[in-house]
Amino acid sequence: MPTVILTGLPVPGSPLADELRSLGFDVRPAAGPQDAAAALAGLPADQRVAVVDSAFVGHVHALRLALTDPRFEACAVTGALAVQAGAREALEAAAAVAVAEPGGAGPYPDRLAAAVEAAGTTVQRPELGTLVAAVPAGPAERDAATAAVAAVDDEAVRLRTAVKSRDGFFTTFCISPYSRYIARWCARRGLTPNQVTTASLITALIAAGCAATGERWGYVAAGVLLLVSFVLDCTDGQLARYSLQYSTMGAWLDATFDRAKEYSFYAGLALGAARNGDDVWALAVGSMILMTCRHVVDFSFNEANHDATANTSPTAALSDRLDSVGWTVWLRRMIILPIGERWAMIAVLTAFTTPRIVFYALLVGCAFGALYTTAGRVLRSLTRRATRTDRAARALADLADSGPLAELQARLLRGRAGSFGSVYVAALGTLVMIAGAVFLPFGDPRLIAVAVIYVMTAGLAVAAPLKGALDWLIPPLFRAAEYVTVLALAVKADVPGALPAAFGLIAAVAYHHYDTVYRIRGGTGAPPHWLVRTIGGHEGRVLLITVLAAVLVTREADFPVALTVTAVFVALVVLVESIRFWVSSGAPAVHDEGEPA
Repeated sequence: MPTVILTGLPVPGSPLADELRSLGFDVRPAAGPQDAAAALAGLPADQRVAVVDSAFVGHVHALRLALTDPRFEACAVTGALAVQAGAREALEAAAAVAVAEPGGAGPYPDRLAAAVEAAGTTVQRPELGTLVAAVPAGPAERDAATAAVAAVDDEAVRLRTAVKSRDGFFTTFCISPYSRYIARWCARRGLTPNQVTTASLITALIAAGCAATGERWGYVAAGVLLLVSFVLDCTDGQLARYSLQYSTMGAWLDATFDRAKEYSFYAGLALGAARNGDDVWALAVGSMILMTCRHVVDFSFNEANHDATANTSPTAALSDRLDSVGWTVWLRRMIILPIGERWAMIAVLTAFTTPRIVFYALLVGCAFGALYTTAGRVLRSLTRRATRTDRAARALADLADSGPLAELQARLLRGRAGSFGSVYVAALGTLVMIAGAVFLPFGDPRLIAVAVIYVMTAGLAVAAPLKGALDWLIPPLFRAAEYVTVLALAVKADVPGALPAAFGLIAAVAYHHYDTVYRIRGGTGAPPHWLVRTIGGHEGRVLLITVLAAVLVTREADFPVALTVTAVFVALVVLVESIRFWVSSGAPAVHDEGEPA
Protein backbone atom coordinates (compact mmCIF):
# COMPACT_ATOMS: atom_id res chain seq x y z
CA MET A 1 0.00 0.00 0.00
CA PRO A 2 1.37 3.48 -0.84
CA THR A 3 2.06 5.78 2.10
CA VAL A 4 1.35 9.46 2.76
CA ILE A 5 3.51 11.32 5.25
CA LEU A 6 1.24 14.02 6.67
CA THR A 7 3.52 16.84 7.84
CA GLY A 8 2.90 19.60 10.34
CA LEU A 9 0.50 20.04 13.22
CA PRO A 10 -2.93 18.44 12.65
CA VAL A 11 -5.81 20.82 11.88
CA PRO A 12 -8.88 20.15 14.07
CA GLY A 13 -11.86 19.00 12.01
CA SER A 14 -9.88 18.56 8.81
CA PRO A 15 -11.12 15.69 6.60
CA LEU A 16 -7.70 15.40 4.92
CA ALA A 17 -6.58 12.15 6.55
CA ASP A 18 -9.83 10.39 5.66
CA GLU A 19 -9.65 11.70 2.09
CA LEU A 20 -6.13 10.34 1.71
CA ARG A 21 -7.22 6.96 3.03
CA SER A 22 -10.10 6.95 0.53
CA LEU A 23 -7.46 7.26 -2.20
CA GLY A 24 -5.78 4.10 -0.94
CA PHE A 25 -2.95 5.58 1.15
CA ASP A 26 -1.66 4.59 4.54
CA VAL A 27 -1.39 7.88 6.48
CA ARG A 28 1.54 8.53 8.82
CA PRO A 29 1.84 11.82 10.74
CA ALA A 30 5.13 13.71 11.02
CA ALA A 31 5.45 16.81 13.15
CA GLY A 32 8.36 18.31 11.24
CA PRO A 33 11.07 17.74 8.60
CA GLN A 34 13.13 15.48 10.89
CA ASP A 35 10.17 13.19 11.59
CA ALA A 36 9.25 13.19 7.89
CA ALA A 37 12.79 12.23 6.85
CA ALA A 38 12.83 9.42 9.42
CA ALA A 39 9.44 8.11 8.28
CA LEU A 40 10.56 8.28 4.67
CA ALA A 41 13.74 6.31 5.38
CA GLY A 42 11.70 3.53 6.99
CA LEU A 43 9.50 2.89 3.95
CA PRO A 44 10.26 0.25 1.27
CA ALA A 45 12.31 1.66 -1.60
CA ASP A 46 9.92 0.32 -4.25
CA GLN A 47 6.84 1.95 -2.73
CA ARG A 48 5.04 5.06 -3.93
CA VAL A 49 5.37 7.76 -1.28
CA ALA A 50 3.56 11.08 -0.87
CA VAL A 51 4.21 14.05 1.36
CA VAL A 52 1.21 16.27 2.14
CA ASP A 53 0.95 19.35 4.32
CA SER A 54 -1.60 18.78 7.09
CA ALA A 55 -3.02 22.28 6.44
CA PHE A 56 -3.89 21.35 2.84
CA VAL A 57 -7.33 22.44 1.66
CA GLY A 58 -8.58 21.32 -1.72
CA HIS A 59 -10.62 18.93 -3.78
CA VAL A 60 -10.14 15.21 -3.48
CA HIS A 61 -9.67 15.02 -7.23
CA ALA A 62 -6.80 17.52 -7.01
CA LEU A 63 -5.12 15.13 -4.57
CA ARG A 64 -5.94 12.20 -6.83
CA LEU A 65 -4.26 13.92 -9.79
CA ALA A 66 -1.16 14.75 -7.76
CA LEU A 67 -0.74 11.54 -5.79
CA THR A 68 -2.06 8.59 -7.82
CA ASP A 69 -1.16 9.11 -11.49
CA PRO A 70 1.17 6.19 -12.38
CA ARG A 71 2.61 7.81 -15.51
CA PHE A 72 4.99 10.18 -13.76
CA GLU A 73 7.95 9.58 -11.47
CA ALA A 74 7.07 12.71 -9.50
CA CYS A 75 3.90 14.78 -9.42
CA ALA A 76 2.84 17.73 -7.28
CA VAL A 77 0.24 20.38 -6.54
CA THR A 78 0.44 23.06 -3.89
CA GLY A 79 0.93 21.31 -0.55
CA ALA A 80 1.26 17.77 -1.93
CA LEU A 81 4.01 15.76 -3.62
CA ALA A 82 4.13 12.10 -4.67
CA VAL A 83 7.03 10.12 -6.10
CA GLN A 84 7.47 6.61 -7.45
CA ALA A 85 10.44 4.35 -6.86
CA GLY A 86 12.55 6.03 -9.55
CA ALA A 87 12.44 9.37 -7.73
CA ARG A 88 12.77 8.09 -4.14
CA GLU A 89 16.50 8.80 -3.98
CA ALA A 90 15.95 12.41 -5.04
CA LEU A 91 13.15 12.80 -2.48
CA GLU A 92 15.23 11.37 0.37
CA ALA A 93 18.12 13.70 -0.56
CA ALA A 94 15.72 16.66 -0.55
CA ALA A 95 14.32 15.60 2.83
CA ALA A 96 17.86 15.37 4.28
CA VAL A 97 18.60 18.91 3.10
CA ALA A 98 15.34 20.14 4.67
CA VAL A 99 16.44 18.66 8.00
CA ALA A 100 19.88 20.29 7.76
CA GLU A 101 18.46 23.64 6.63
CA PRO A 102 15.06 24.05 8.34
CA GLY A 103 12.82 27.08 8.04
CA GLY A 104 12.52 27.47 4.29
CA ALA A 105 9.74 29.51 2.71
CA GLY A 106 6.52 27.85 1.59
CA PRO A 107 4.85 24.56 2.48
CA TYR A 108 7.24 21.69 3.19
CA PRO A 109 5.99 19.49 0.27
CA ASP A 110 6.51 22.41 -2.13
CA ARG A 111 10.10 22.84 -0.97
CA LEU A 112 10.70 19.13 -1.45
CA ALA A 113 9.20 19.28 -4.96
CA ALA A 114 11.48 22.17 -5.90
CA ALA A 115 14.52 20.31 -4.58
CA VAL A 116 13.57 17.11 -6.41
CA GLU A 117 13.18 19.04 -9.65
CA ALA A 118 16.46 20.86 -9.11
CA ALA A 119 18.15 17.48 -8.77
CA GLY A 120 17.08 16.58 -12.29
CA THR A 121 13.79 14.71 -11.80
CA THR A 122 10.88 16.14 -13.77
CA VAL A 123 7.96 16.98 -11.48
CA GLN A 124 4.61 16.86 -13.26
CA ARG A 125 2.21 19.59 -12.17
CA PRO A 126 -1.30 18.73 -13.40
CA GLU A 127 -3.50 21.48 -14.73
CA LEU A 128 -6.20 21.92 -12.09
CA GLY A 129 -8.45 24.49 -13.75
CA THR A 130 -11.29 25.20 -11.31
CA LEU A 131 -10.10 22.64 -8.77
CA VAL A 132 -8.61 23.99 -5.54
CA ALA A 133 -5.29 22.99 -3.97
CA ALA A 134 -3.97 25.38 -1.31
CA VAL A 135 -2.17 25.61 2.02
CA PRO A 136 -3.81 28.55 3.84
CA ALA A 137 -1.63 30.68 6.10
CA GLY A 138 -4.35 31.50 8.61
CA PRO A 139 -8.02 31.08 9.58
CA ALA A 140 -9.27 33.70 7.11
CA GLU A 141 -7.43 32.14 4.18
CA ARG A 142 -8.61 28.70 5.28
CA ASP A 143 -12.23 29.82 5.32
CA ALA A 144 -11.82 31.33 1.85
CA ALA A 145 -10.21 28.17 0.48
CA THR A 146 -12.93 26.00 2.04
CA ALA A 147 -15.58 28.20 0.43
CA ALA A 148 -13.81 27.90 -2.92
CA VAL A 149 -13.83 24.12 -2.59
CA ALA A 150 -17.56 24.12 -1.81
CA ALA A 151 -18.27 26.34 -4.84
CA VAL A 152 -16.91 23.80 -7.34
CA ASP A 153 -18.47 20.37 -7.92
CA ASP A 154 -15.52 18.00 -7.71
CA GLU A 155 -17.41 15.15 -9.38
CA ALA A 156 -18.61 17.32 -12.28
CA VAL A 157 -15.03 18.38 -12.96
CA ARG A 158 -13.87 14.78 -12.78
CA LEU A 159 -16.50 13.73 -15.31
CA ARG A 160 -15.68 16.60 -17.64
CA THR A 161 -11.96 15.98 -17.56
CA ALA A 162 -12.52 12.31 -18.35
CA VAL A 163 -13.32 13.41 -21.91
CA LYS A 164 -10.53 14.35 -24.31
CA SER A 165 -10.40 18.06 -24.99
CA ARG A 166 -9.83 17.59 -28.73
CA ASP A 167 -12.02 15.05 -30.44
CA GLY A 168 -14.20 14.69 -33.51
CA PHE A 169 -17.72 16.12 -33.87
CA PHE A 170 -19.48 12.75 -33.68
CA THR A 171 -17.53 11.63 -30.63
CA THR A 172 -17.89 14.96 -28.83
CA PHE A 173 -21.62 15.45 -29.36
CA CYS A 174 -23.02 11.96 -29.96
CA ILE A 175 -20.90 9.68 -27.73
CA SER A 176 -19.13 11.53 -24.92
CA PRO A 177 -22.25 13.15 -23.38
CA TYR A 178 -23.30 9.71 -22.09
CA SER A 179 -20.19 7.52 -22.37
CA ARG A 180 -18.58 9.43 -19.48
CA TYR A 181 -21.40 8.21 -17.23
CA ILE A 182 -20.80 4.67 -18.43
CA ALA A 183 -17.16 5.19 -17.46
CA ARG A 184 -18.21 6.29 -13.96
CA TRP A 185 -20.53 3.30 -13.68
CA CYS A 186 -17.63 1.02 -14.60
CA ALA A 187 -15.33 2.72 -12.07
CA ARG A 188 -17.82 2.31 -9.24
CA ARG A 189 -18.07 -1.40 -9.98
CA GLY A 190 -14.35 -1.95 -10.04
CA LEU A 191 -14.03 -2.52 -13.80
CA THR A 192 -10.71 -1.61 -15.37
CA PRO A 193 -10.02 0.19 -18.66
CA ASN A 194 -8.36 -2.97 -20.00
CA GLN A 195 -11.54 -4.95 -19.40
CA VAL A 196 -13.60 -2.34 -21.25
CA THR A 197 -11.05 -2.27 -24.09
CA THR A 198 -11.26 -6.05 -24.37
CA ALA A 199 -15.07 -5.86 -24.40
CA SER A 200 -14.85 -3.33 -27.23
CA LEU A 201 -12.64 -5.69 -29.24
CA ILE A 202 -14.90 -8.69 -28.64
CA THR A 203 -17.95 -6.63 -29.68
CA ALA A 204 -16.22 -5.54 -32.89
CA LEU A 205 -15.18 -9.10 -33.69
CA ILE A 206 -18.79 -10.24 -33.21
CA ALA A 207 -19.83 -7.40 -35.53
CA ALA A 208 -17.33 -8.61 -38.12
CA GLY A 209 -18.75 -12.13 -37.77
CA CYS A 210 -22.27 -10.80 -38.34
CA ALA A 211 -21.11 -8.93 -41.46
CA ALA A 212 -19.48 -12.13 -42.72
CA THR A 213 -22.88 -13.86 -42.87
CA GLY A 214 -23.76 -11.85 -45.96
CA GLU A 215 -27.39 -11.60 -44.76
CA ARG A 216 -29.27 -8.33 -44.27
CA TRP A 217 -29.93 -9.11 -40.60
CA GLY A 218 -26.22 -9.70 -40.21
CA TYR A 219 -25.36 -6.36 -41.77
CA VAL A 220 -27.86 -4.53 -39.53
CA ALA A 221 -26.55 -6.30 -36.43
CA ALA A 222 -22.98 -5.56 -37.52
CA GLY A 223 -23.73 -1.85 -37.85
CA VAL A 224 -25.33 -1.68 -34.41
CA LEU A 225 -22.56 -3.69 -32.76
CA LEU A 226 -19.87 -1.56 -34.42
CA LEU A 227 -21.40 1.54 -32.83
CA VAL A 228 -21.58 -0.24 -29.46
CA SER A 229 -17.92 -1.16 -29.86
CA PHE A 230 -17.07 2.47 -30.52
CA VAL A 231 -18.96 3.59 -27.42
CA LEU A 232 -16.90 1.14 -25.39
CA ASP A 233 -13.77 2.35 -27.17
CA CYS A 234 -14.48 5.88 -25.94
CA THR A 235 -15.43 4.60 -22.50
CA ASP A 236 -12.14 2.83 -21.82
CA GLY A 237 -10.10 6.02 -22.21
CA GLN A 238 -12.60 8.02 -20.20
CA LEU A 239 -12.49 5.40 -17.46
CA ALA A 240 -8.69 5.59 -17.43
CA ARG A 241 -8.81 9.37 -17.06
CA TYR A 242 -11.70 9.31 -14.58
CA SER A 243 -9.99 6.88 -12.22
CA LEU A 244 -6.33 7.48 -13.30
CA GLN A 245 -5.96 3.78 -14.11
CA TYR A 246 -3.12 4.04 -16.58
CA SER A 247 -1.00 1.00 -17.34
CA THR A 248 1.54 -0.27 -19.84
CA MET A 249 -0.81 -3.03 -20.91
CA GLY A 250 -3.58 -0.48 -21.33
CA ALA A 251 -1.37 1.66 -23.55
CA TRP A 252 -0.66 -1.32 -25.79
CA LEU A 253 -4.26 -2.51 -25.95
CA ASP A 254 -5.64 0.96 -26.60
CA ALA A 255 -3.06 1.66 -29.29
CA THR A 256 -3.47 -1.55 -31.27
CA PHE A 257 -7.06 -2.71 -30.78
CA ASP A 258 -8.57 0.13 -32.82
CA ARG A 259 -6.76 -1.09 -35.92
CA ALA A 260 -7.52 -4.73 -35.12
CA LYS A 261 -11.22 -3.91 -34.81
CA GLU A 262 -11.42 -1.84 -37.96
CA TYR A 263 -9.43 -4.20 -40.15
CA SER A 264 -11.29 -7.25 -38.84
CA PHE A 265 -14.52 -5.54 -39.81
CA TYR A 266 -13.15 -4.95 -43.32
CA ALA A 267 -12.41 -8.67 -43.56
CA GLY A 268 -15.92 -9.48 -42.32
CA LEU A 269 -17.46 -7.25 -44.99
CA ALA A 270 -15.33 -8.89 -47.68
CA LEU A 271 -16.34 -12.38 -46.54
CA GLY A 272 -20.01 -11.38 -46.44
CA ALA A 273 -19.81 -9.93 -49.94
CA ALA A 274 -18.12 -13.11 -51.22
CA ARG A 275 -21.08 -15.16 -49.95
CA ASN A 276 -23.25 -13.11 -52.31
CA GLY A 277 -20.89 -13.49 -55.26
CA ASP A 278 -19.26 -10.06 -55.00
CA ASP A 279 -15.46 -10.07 -54.62
CA VAL A 280 -14.48 -6.87 -52.77
CA TRP A 281 -11.22 -8.10 -51.23
CA ALA A 282 -9.21 -5.68 -53.38
CA LEU A 283 -11.33 -2.81 -52.02
CA ALA A 284 -10.84 -4.08 -48.45
CA VAL A 285 -7.05 -4.25 -48.92
CA GLY A 286 -7.07 -0.83 -50.58
CA SER A 287 -9.01 0.66 -47.66
CA MET A 288 -6.55 -0.80 -45.18
CA ILE A 289 -3.61 0.54 -47.19
CA LEU A 290 -5.11 4.01 -47.43
CA MET A 291 -5.89 4.18 -43.71
CA THR A 292 -2.44 2.96 -42.67
CA CYS A 293 -0.57 5.31 -45.04
CA ARG A 294 -2.71 8.20 -43.84
CA HIS A 295 -1.87 7.44 -40.23
CA VAL A 296 1.84 7.15 -41.05
CA VAL A 297 1.65 10.65 -42.59
CA ASP A 298 0.19 11.92 -39.30
CA PHE A 299 2.78 10.13 -37.18
CA SER A 300 5.76 11.15 -39.32
CA PHE A 301 4.77 14.81 -39.50
CA ASN A 302 4.18 15.00 -35.76
CA GLU A 303 7.49 13.32 -34.94
CA ALA A 304 9.40 15.54 -37.39
CA ASN A 305 8.01 18.66 -35.70
CA HIS A 306 7.83 17.36 -32.14
CA ASP A 307 10.69 19.54 -30.93
CA ALA A 308 11.52 21.63 -34.01
CA THR A 309 12.71 25.19 -33.44
CA ALA A 310 11.42 28.27 -35.30
CA ASN A 311 8.35 26.17 -35.94
CA THR A 312 6.08 28.76 -37.59
CA SER A 313 4.63 29.29 -41.06
CA PRO A 314 1.93 31.40 -42.78
CA THR A 315 -0.13 28.24 -43.24
CA ALA A 316 -0.02 27.52 -39.51
CA ALA A 317 -0.94 31.15 -38.78
CA LEU A 318 -3.97 30.85 -41.09
CA SER A 319 -5.03 27.66 -39.31
CA ASP A 320 -4.76 29.45 -35.96
CA ARG A 321 -6.95 32.27 -37.25
CA LEU A 322 -9.55 29.79 -38.47
CA ASP A 323 -9.55 28.19 -35.02
CA SER A 324 -11.05 31.41 -33.68
CA VAL A 325 -14.11 30.80 -35.86
CA GLY A 326 -15.83 27.96 -34.04
CA TRP A 327 -17.74 26.32 -36.88
CA THR A 328 -14.59 25.99 -39.02
CA VAL A 329 -12.92 23.93 -36.28
CA TRP A 330 -15.68 21.31 -36.34
CA LEU A 331 -15.91 21.36 -40.13
CA ARG A 332 -12.19 20.74 -40.54
CA ARG A 333 -12.29 17.95 -38.00
CA MET A 334 -15.23 16.28 -39.73
CA ILE A 335 -13.95 16.41 -43.32
CA ILE A 336 -10.80 14.46 -42.45
CA LEU A 337 -13.08 11.59 -41.37
CA PRO A 338 -11.64 10.84 -37.89
CA ILE A 339 -12.41 7.56 -36.22
CA GLY A 340 -15.81 8.57 -34.83
CA GLU A 341 -17.17 9.87 -38.12
CA ARG A 342 -15.55 6.99 -39.99
CA TRP A 343 -17.03 4.28 -37.79
CA ALA A 344 -20.45 5.95 -37.83
CA MET A 345 -20.37 6.06 -41.64
CA ILE A 346 -19.25 2.42 -41.87
CA ALA A 347 -21.94 1.30 -39.40
CA VAL A 348 -24.81 3.11 -41.15
CA LEU A 349 -23.76 2.10 -44.65
CA THR A 350 -23.23 -1.51 -43.54
CA ALA A 351 -26.74 -1.67 -42.13
CA PHE A 352 -28.49 -0.14 -45.14
CA THR A 353 -26.32 -0.75 -48.22
CA THR A 354 -23.77 -3.29 -49.47
CA PRO A 355 -20.10 -3.94 -48.62
CA ARG A 356 -19.04 -2.58 -52.02
CA ILE A 357 -20.74 0.75 -51.32
CA VAL A 358 -19.19 0.81 -47.84
CA PHE A 359 -15.69 0.45 -49.29
CA TYR A 360 -16.31 2.97 -52.08
CA ALA A 361 -17.46 5.54 -49.54
CA LEU A 362 -14.55 4.71 -47.27
CA LEU A 363 -11.98 5.03 -50.05
CA VAL A 364 -13.39 8.33 -51.32
CA GLY A 365 -13.79 9.87 -47.87
CA CYS A 366 -10.42 8.78 -46.54
CA ALA A 367 -8.66 9.76 -49.78
CA PHE A 368 -10.11 13.27 -49.50
CA GLY A 369 -9.14 13.52 -45.85
CA ALA A 370 -5.63 12.26 -46.60
CA LEU A 371 -5.14 14.74 -49.46
CA TYR A 372 -6.46 17.62 -47.34
CA THR A 373 -4.23 16.96 -44.34
CA THR A 374 -1.15 16.03 -46.38
CA ALA A 375 -1.43 19.11 -48.61
CA GLY A 376 -1.70 21.36 -45.56
CA ARG A 377 1.33 19.76 -43.94
CA VAL A 378 3.38 20.04 -47.11
CA LEU A 379 2.54 23.75 -47.30
CA ARG A 380 3.50 24.22 -43.66
CA SER A 381 6.78 22.40 -44.19
CA LEU A 382 7.70 24.43 -47.25
CA THR A 383 6.85 27.81 -45.71
CA ARG A 384 8.28 27.39 -42.22
CA ARG A 385 11.93 27.77 -41.33
CA ALA A 386 12.12 25.02 -38.78
CA THR A 387 15.35 23.36 -37.65
CA ARG A 388 14.79 19.68 -36.95
CA THR A 389 16.66 17.95 -34.18
CA ASP A 390 18.69 14.76 -34.15
CA ARG A 391 15.86 13.13 -32.19
CA ALA A 392 13.37 13.92 -34.98
CA ALA A 393 15.77 12.59 -37.62
CA ARG A 394 16.23 9.40 -35.60
CA ALA A 395 12.46 8.95 -35.22
CA LEU A 396 11.93 9.36 -38.97
CA ALA A 397 14.70 6.86 -39.68
CA ASP A 398 13.03 4.38 -37.31
CA LEU A 399 9.65 4.96 -38.93
CA ALA A 400 11.24 4.30 -42.34
CA ASP A 401 11.68 0.65 -41.25
CA SER A 402 14.85 0.12 -43.29
CA GLY A 403 16.24 -3.41 -43.33
CA PRO A 404 19.75 -4.77 -43.95
CA LEU A 405 19.70 -4.14 -47.71
CA ALA A 406 18.90 -0.45 -47.35
CA GLU A 407 21.34 -0.15 -44.45
CA LEU A 408 24.13 -1.54 -46.61
CA GLN A 409 23.35 1.00 -49.33
CA ALA A 410 23.23 3.79 -46.76
CA ARG A 411 26.63 2.85 -45.32
CA LEU A 412 28.21 2.77 -48.76
CA LEU A 413 26.76 6.16 -49.70
CA ARG A 414 26.82 7.94 -46.34
CA GLY A 415 29.79 10.15 -47.13
CA ARG A 416 28.30 11.29 -50.45
CA ALA A 417 24.63 11.50 -49.45
CA GLY A 418 24.48 15.22 -48.76
CA SER A 419 24.04 16.19 -52.39
CA PHE A 420 20.85 14.12 -52.83
CA GLY A 421 17.31 15.14 -51.89
CA SER A 422 16.24 12.24 -49.70
CA VAL A 423 12.50 12.66 -50.14
CA TYR A 424 12.78 13.00 -53.92
CA VAL A 425 14.86 9.84 -54.15
CA ALA A 426 12.28 8.01 -52.00
CA ALA A 427 9.44 9.36 -54.15
CA LEU A 428 11.21 8.27 -57.35
CA GLY A 429 11.83 4.76 -55.99
CA THR A 430 8.22 4.47 -54.81
CA LEU A 431 6.80 5.57 -58.18
CA VAL A 432 9.07 3.17 -60.08
CA MET A 433 8.15 0.27 -57.78
CA ILE A 434 4.41 0.90 -57.92
CA ALA A 435 4.47 1.43 -61.71
CA GLY A 436 6.36 -1.83 -62.19
CA ALA A 437 3.98 -3.77 -59.95
CA VAL A 438 0.91 -2.32 -61.66
CA PHE A 439 1.94 -2.42 -65.32
CA LEU A 440 4.30 -5.39 -65.68
CA PRO A 441 2.73 -8.85 -66.05
CA PHE A 442 2.61 -11.10 -63.01
CA GLY A 443 5.91 -12.88 -62.53
CA ASP A 444 7.77 -10.79 -65.12
CA PRO A 445 11.51 -11.08 -64.24
CA ARG A 446 11.90 -7.38 -65.00
CA LEU A 447 9.98 -6.66 -61.81
CA ILE A 448 12.89 -8.09 -59.82
CA ALA A 449 15.14 -5.50 -61.48
CA VAL A 450 12.61 -2.82 -60.54
CA ALA A 451 12.67 -4.09 -56.94
CA VAL A 452 16.48 -3.91 -56.91
CA ILE A 453 16.24 -0.27 -58.05
CA TYR A 454 13.77 0.32 -55.22
CA VAL A 455 16.21 -1.21 -52.72
CA MET A 456 18.97 1.10 -53.96
CA THR A 457 16.82 4.23 -53.77
CA ALA A 458 15.57 3.17 -50.31
CA GLY A 459 19.16 3.02 -49.06
CA LEU A 460 20.08 6.31 -50.72
CA ALA A 461 17.05 8.06 -49.22
CA VAL A 462 18.11 7.27 -45.63
CA ALA A 463 21.87 7.66 -46.11
CA ALA A 464 21.82 11.20 -44.70
CA PRO A 465 20.03 12.38 -41.54
CA LEU A 466 16.35 13.02 -42.33
CA LYS A 467 16.26 16.73 -41.51
CA GLY A 468 14.92 18.08 -44.79
CA ALA A 469 11.68 20.06 -44.92
CA LEU A 470 9.74 17.19 -46.50
CA ASP A 471 11.68 14.21 -45.21
CA TRP A 472 8.72 13.26 -43.01
CA LEU A 473 7.10 12.01 -46.25
CA ILE A 474 9.68 9.22 -46.59
CA PRO A 475 8.03 6.69 -44.19
CA PRO A 476 4.57 6.98 -45.82
CA LEU A 477 6.16 6.72 -49.28
CA PHE A 478 7.85 3.48 -48.27
CA ARG A 479 4.59 2.18 -46.78
CA ALA A 480 2.76 2.94 -50.03
CA ALA A 481 5.44 1.20 -52.11
CA GLU A 482 5.37 -1.98 -50.06
CA TYR A 483 1.63 -2.26 -49.54
CA VAL A 484 0.62 -1.39 -53.10
CA THR A 485 3.18 -3.83 -54.51
CA VAL A 486 1.65 -6.66 -52.48
CA LEU A 487 -1.87 -5.64 -53.52
CA ALA A 488 -0.99 -5.30 -57.21
CA LEU A 489 0.72 -8.69 -57.37
CA ALA A 490 -2.16 -10.38 -55.55
CA VAL A 491 -4.65 -8.88 -58.01
CA LYS A 492 -2.53 -9.89 -61.02
CA ALA A 493 -2.11 -13.43 -59.72
CA ASP A 494 -5.88 -13.78 -60.20
CA VAL A 495 -6.13 -16.99 -58.18
CA PRO A 496 -8.42 -17.82 -55.25
CA GLY A 497 -6.99 -16.81 -51.89
CA ALA A 498 -4.40 -14.36 -53.20
CA LEU A 499 -6.17 -11.21 -52.02
CA PRO A 500 -7.13 -12.56 -48.56
CA ALA A 501 -3.50 -13.66 -48.14
CA ALA A 502 -2.34 -10.19 -49.19
CA PHE A 503 -4.78 -8.73 -46.64
CA GLY A 504 -3.20 -10.85 -43.92
CA LEU A 505 0.37 -9.96 -44.90
CA ILE A 506 -0.31 -6.23 -45.04
CA ALA A 507 -2.16 -6.41 -41.71
CA ALA A 508 0.82 -8.14 -40.07
CA VAL A 509 3.30 -5.60 -41.46
CA ALA A 510 1.00 -2.69 -40.58
CA TYR A 511 0.84 -3.93 -36.98
CA HIS A 512 4.64 -3.75 -36.88
CA HIS A 513 4.54 -0.19 -38.17
CA TYR A 514 1.90 0.89 -35.65
CA ASP A 515 3.86 -0.80 -32.87
CA THR A 516 6.92 1.21 -33.89
CA VAL A 517 4.94 4.43 -33.74
CA TYR A 518 3.58 3.85 -30.25
CA ARG A 519 6.97 2.85 -28.87
CA ILE A 520 8.46 6.08 -30.20
CA ARG A 521 5.55 8.06 -28.80
CA GLY A 522 6.16 6.51 -25.40
CA GLY A 523 9.78 7.66 -25.45
CA THR A 524 11.29 4.17 -25.49
CA GLY A 525 12.49 4.23 -29.10
CA ALA A 526 11.83 1.87 -31.98
CA PRO A 527 11.66 -1.93 -31.74
CA PRO A 528 15.01 -3.71 -31.43
CA HIS A 529 17.09 -3.73 -34.58
CA TRP A 530 17.23 -7.50 -34.73
CA LEU A 531 13.46 -7.53 -35.21
CA VAL A 532 13.58 -5.19 -38.20
CA ARG A 533 16.40 -7.22 -39.72
CA THR A 534 14.61 -10.52 -39.08
CA ILE A 535 11.50 -9.44 -40.99
CA GLY A 536 13.64 -7.89 -43.72
CA GLY A 537 12.75 -4.23 -43.59
CA HIS A 538 10.34 -2.74 -46.12
CA GLU A 539 12.77 -3.07 -49.03
CA GLY A 540 13.64 -6.69 -48.20
CA ARG A 541 9.97 -7.69 -48.09
CA VAL A 542 9.30 -5.95 -51.41
CA LEU A 543 12.20 -7.80 -53.04
CA LEU A 544 11.06 -11.11 -51.51
CA ILE A 545 7.49 -10.77 -52.81
CA THR A 546 8.65 -9.91 -56.32
CA VAL A 547 11.03 -12.88 -56.34
CA LEU A 548 8.24 -15.18 -55.14
CA ALA A 549 5.99 -13.92 -57.95
CA ALA A 550 8.70 -14.62 -60.53
CA VAL A 551 9.51 -18.08 -59.15
CA LEU A 552 5.84 -19.08 -58.93
CA VAL A 553 4.79 -17.61 -62.29
CA THR A 554 4.03 -21.10 -63.65
CA ARG A 555 2.39 -22.16 -60.38
CA GLU A 556 0.24 -19.15 -59.57
CA ALA A 557 -1.95 -21.21 -57.24
CA ASP A 558 1.02 -21.45 -54.87
CA PHE A 559 1.41 -17.66 -54.64
CA PRO A 560 -1.31 -17.27 -51.95
CA VAL A 561 0.45 -19.97 -49.92
CA ALA A 562 3.73 -18.05 -50.16
CA LEU A 563 2.00 -14.84 -49.07
CA THR A 564 0.32 -16.65 -46.18
CA VAL A 565 3.57 -18.20 -44.96
CA THR A 566 5.25 -14.79 -45.10
CA ALA A 567 2.35 -13.21 -43.23
CA VAL A 568 2.41 -15.86 -40.50
CA PHE A 569 6.18 -15.50 -40.07
CA VAL A 570 6.02 -11.70 -39.80
CA ALA A 571 3.02 -11.83 -37.46
CA LEU A 572 4.61 -14.36 -35.10
CA VAL A 573 7.94 -12.54 -34.84
CA VAL A 574 6.36 -9.12 -34.43
CA LEU A 575 3.63 -10.17 -32.00
CA VAL A 576 5.92 -12.14 -29.72
CA GLU A 577 8.35 -9.25 -29.40
CA SER A 578 5.55 -6.69 -29.10
CA ILE A 579 3.79 -8.60 -26.32
CA ARG A 580 7.10 -9.11 -24.51
CA PHE A 581 7.78 -5.37 -24.63
CA TRP A 582 4.35 -4.06 -23.70
CA VAL A 583 3.96 -6.29 -20.66
CA SER A 584 7.48 -5.47 -19.45
CA SER A 585 8.26 -2.91 -16.77
CA GLY A 586 10.07 -0.73 -19.29
CA ALA A 587 7.04 -0.04 -21.46
CA PRO A 588 5.43 3.41 -21.18
CA ALA A 589 1.95 4.09 -19.83
CA VAL A 590 0.74 6.55 -22.46
CA HIS A 591 -2.81 7.85 -22.71
CA ASP A 592 -4.40 11.00 -24.11
CA GLU A 593 -5.09 13.71 -21.57
CA GLY A 594 -8.59 14.86 -20.76
CA GLU A 595 -9.94 18.36 -21.02
CA PRO A 596 -8.54 20.89 -18.48
CA ALA A 597 -10.97 21.58 -15.69
